[in-house]
Amino acid sequence: MQLLPMIEKMVSFQTVAGNRPEIDKCLQYIQDVLQNNAVKVDICRFENASPVIFARNEDVSHFDVLVLGHLDVVPAKDEMFKARLDGDKLYGRGTLDMKSFAAVAINSMDYVAQKKLPLKFGFILSTDEEVGSASLEAFLKENPDLKADIVLDNDVGGDITKIIARCKNPVYVKLTARGKAAHGSMPWDGLDANEQLFKTWQNIRKIYPAYSLQTGKPQDTWVDTLHFAIIKGGEVTNIISGYAEAMLDFRLTEKSSVDDLCKNLEKCMADGVTFEVQYQSIPVMTDENSSAVTAYKKLAESVLGQKIEFEYIGGATDARALYARGSTVIMHSGTGDGMHADGEYVDIKSVEQIADIQIKFLEKLAEAK
Repeated sequence: MQLLPMIEKMVSFQTVAGNRPEIDKCLQYIQDVLQNNAVKVDICRFENASPVIFARNEDVSHFDVLVLGHLDVVPAKDEMFKARLDGDKLYGRGTLDMKSFAAVAINSMDYVAQKKLPLKFGFILSTDEEVGSASLEAFLKENPDLKADIVLDNDVGGDITKIIARCKNPVYVKLTARGKAAHGSMPWDGLDANEQLFKTWQNIRKIYPAYSLQTGKPQDTWVDTLHFAIIKGGEVTNIISGYAEAMLDFRLTEKSSVDDLCKNLEKCMADGVTFEVQYQSIPVMTDENSSAVTAYKKLAESVLGQKIEFEYIGGATDARALYARGSTVIMHSGTGDGMHADGEYVDIKSVEQIADIQIKFLEKLAEAK
């Protein structure tokens, strides 16, 4: 398969999460690409979630390898939905995140089918990853027995010389502060919910310090982090706030549990302030010495002609859902920059290299069968 024309076509679909007509066009395009290859392709639809496209060479629930990714993109100007090649750089919305690597998954599916590799192989592409991945959650809920020995996750774009070995656990916590409203000229008659929220904030920061451009990057970034994502309090200037709230985004390493986090937060609450964990997941930990990871890394180094390093990141991955079902997750993607920005691009050579690595890895697994 020719990757570049396929990527250019996929970029042309304005698959911003929620734009169902454009998402449907993209899904239909992928289905059409694979229709003559004896590949089973389902566009799975859900009542309260965006669609998912699921392609596989065998109709089974336990796969040797699954590729996981997404087709939705963040909003952009219209001109960004026309891919532009400048040297080795392909510019456009979704070139890095992650339509180029969705094309790699389609290419691998085509190759496995054409060569009749003795692997149970498939890919799952969701369409709302940028706004929470409800589609993947709905798909996995409808397929409770679905699992894979190995999951290839190409949604970690940025540097082909890095394999992501660990991702932190995202935990979202809501703080609610309830005080007593009073006139702004008589604060002694009220209890300022804003002040109580800020006191709690200060207490939390004693345990989870702040990092920024001013503090600089810590020497060890594999630490628990927190940022205050949303803060709301007060209605008008001359009234003491009786209510305030904040949303907190924690990223926990495998050394920290949600129970430990809750115990820490309980110590930090000022009068009138409570907390609620609204979302939690799990960290993803790849065994760097496993046979699958070692084989993949060796093949990747052979294709690139250089050493590859393992890296740990604070971001989360949708692959955690299949990791929880026992999969070995290999997180590796191409080189590029400008993810979610106006200048988003991918190094097209790196996309071709990821495709080459993926096929060589699948061939090696098939030989071992």
